[in-house]
Amino acid sequence: MTYIENPLYVAAVLGLMVVLAVYAGNTKWGKPLGAALLVILITAVVANMGLIPSASNTIPLYDGIFHYLAPIAIFYLMLDVNLSSIKKAGAPMIGLFLLGSLATVAGILIAWFLIAPDKTIGADSSIIAGMLTGTYTGGSVNFNAVALEYDFQNRGILYAGTIAVDNVVTTAWIVVTLALPKLLRNFWKDKKGFGPSEASHPTVDKEVLDMRSLAWLLFLGPAALYLSNVLAELLPGVPSILILTTLGIILAQTRFVSKLKGAHTLGLYAVFVFLAVIGAYCEVAAVVELKDVGLVLLLFTGLAVLMHGLLLVLLGGLVYRDW
Repeated sequence: MTYIENPLYVAAVLGLMVVLAVYAGNTKWGKPLGAALLVILITAVVANMGLIPSASNTIPLYDGIFHYLAPIAIFYLMLDVNLSSIKKAGAPMIGLFLLGSLATVAGILIAWFLIAPDKTIGADSSIIAGMLTGTYTGGSVNFNAVALEYDFQNRGILYAGTIAVDNVVTTAWIVVTLALPKLLRNFWKDKKGFGPSEASHPTVDKEVLDMRSLAWLLFLGPAALYLSNVLAELLPGVPSILILTTLGIILAQTRFVSKLKGAHTLGLYAVFVFLAVIGAYCEVAAVVELKDVGLVLLLFTGLAVLMHGLLLVLLGGLVYRDW
């Protein structure tokens, strides 16, 4: 094991990336970008310099962050939600998810006809199109489910290259989606009754995290994740993340949990660590090594996501316009 694969070293670097992003996010030039965007960009630079592992030489620590820390972070953020806000946002959120899914399919089809990846990649291009459609509507589980169905994981370099391209484009798209709301509000205002507010988009906890709250939160997070995984096995077809967020919302309505301090701060920090790993997975060299195939994959995936974004912004703006 080299030093850059040592989990303690990598954890320390990821923590440092969060520190740098938080401080940079409070500077004059960093405020327009925000800490969430900065932590992705800074870590991407560090990973591409070879200072920490990236997608091609991933380590178990990254898997742990994806499978455990990220869901727990979402759970903590759910503890800050009240049912009245969910009732108000529920229908638009479901509508936007369906709209986003349809826009993803449309983006894949448009990119297919414009880029024609089958001329360069061959028959595997249709499998890749299905994998990308799956991952952009339901995450990496769908990506790998399609790959396994067609034994695409045995394609070696092409499979690894598709993952690399997906990681690069995903990182770029997360950067764009974090920056778009501030940009769009400059010339296309939110509809009345929508838009950012301290109640719907809290940035910091109003109360300082204390030992009692910390003890309960560190118990509730792993316990809720474990329970959601158990229930997901008993309820096939129901994603564990849906069960986990539901548990978080239910607990948030109880008087005891609502009085716990620091849930948002703890959840936000965990999200920043997760975003740092997203940045680390943005491996430019892996795409370059594929040469012509890599370029076609990058153009196909990038155009598909671009079309998705344009359709979602246009149609979502016309119907909801809550950036």
